[in-house]
Amino acid sequence: MIHLLRAIQMGADGVYIVGCLEGTCHYNEGNFQARERVEHVRTLLEEIGMEGDRVRMYNLSSGEGPTFAAYAKEMTENILSLGPSPLDKTSNTKKRIRKGGDHARG
Repeated sequence: MIHLLRAIQMGADGVYIVGCLEGTCHYNEGNFQARERVEHVRTLLEEIGMEGDRVRMYNLSSGEGPTFAAYAKEMTENILSLGPSPLDKTSNTKKRIRKGGDHARG
């Protein structure tokens, strides 16, 4: 959970976790524990006025490459619709980059 919170604190616009299919985890209950932690972080974000949807968890098997790519695209689109993190100190730079006004970061 600390890694999710630290990423958000450091200005990540969003974070997603990918775990084993439920009931098939090598670590027995690992994916269930991860799901609980993700849900807890989502609740914490909402309590402080941020969108809980900035943090998500997806479950799939190791052989589902196209599904993984679809989840990455879905998360990217979700984050773009939410906009930059309110905790991100570089959001003005990100806005300029997205608009094509700043092609190099120094």
